[in-house]
Amino acid sequence: MLPSIAETAVYLRRNPRLVAGLALLMGILIFSGLGRLVIDSSLARPLSEPVYKPPSAEYPFGTDKFGRNLLAVMIVGTPLTLQVGLIAGVLGMCIATVLAFTAAYYGGVLDRVIRWVVDVGLTIPSIMLLVIIAILVRDITVAQMGLVVTTTAWLWPTRTMRSQILSLKERAFVEVARFSGMSGPEIIVRELMPNLIPIISANLVSTIASAILATIGLEALGLGPAEEPTLGRTLYWVISYSAVLQGYWWWWVAPIVMIVIIFLGLFLASTGLDEIANPRLRGSA
Repeated sequence: MLPSIAETAVYLRRNPRLVAGLALLMGILIFSGLGRLVIDSSLARPLSEPVYKPPSAEYPFGTDKFGRNLLAVMIVGTPLTLQVGLIAGVLGMCIATVLAFTAAYYGGVLDRVIRWVVDVGLTIPSIMLLVIIAILVRDITVAQMGLVVTTTAWLWPTRTMRSQILSLKERAFVEVARFSGMSGPEIIVRELMPNLIPIISANLVSTIASAILATIGLEALGLGPAEEPTLGRTLYWVISYSAVLQGYWWWWVAPIVMIVIIFLGLFLASTGLDEIANPRLRGSA
């Protein structure tokens, strides 16, 4: 049975980290959504005659070396960065969920093969693999960038979820379901998966955060969508033009503040969901 509105409100008051995380993420979405109604998104593109200005009433975030309005860059680029993280996080968690349930529930050769692939994949530095893939893919788009990051996003959640499923499948209610004649897929969907929704949700948020971090790292190295004003690409230009050394503080402060808000929101949301998934944390709260 779903909790009532009053029960949900009481629980949210006991879980301020989840509320704070969701509020920060919602604030970013509102900032980007309302910003598009107020600021012309074309101002996030380079001008033919650059106008380099510090923050002012006309340009609250200032402009960069290309004359781009940094407020417009943040409004347009933040959702693009989140889009890459969502694509990689959702696809990575879908792959991880299928592999983890298959390996943990059925065991045998499937479990050994999946576990070996995951162990080998985790020993390879993910950033090195992502750099190689990003170099090979020419004229990459935001969606393709999400697919590139997906290639490693599923490894860690597969391992963590497999261990949880191994513990859960030994419970009495799973044995009862087997004796009642339910098939393996039915037990997974109807019995195991509902009990793992909090864990899946917490892993999804963590995977999205890791995917965003990997995306920003690749773009800061000059890899990724070259024509899109993402946060990582903005940092790439900051590094290329030595904005820190030249005192152009407003050029790098804006993207870093947005990145900090994103990761703080994801971290608080993840820890809040961990409290739901972990009975010991829930009990202490």
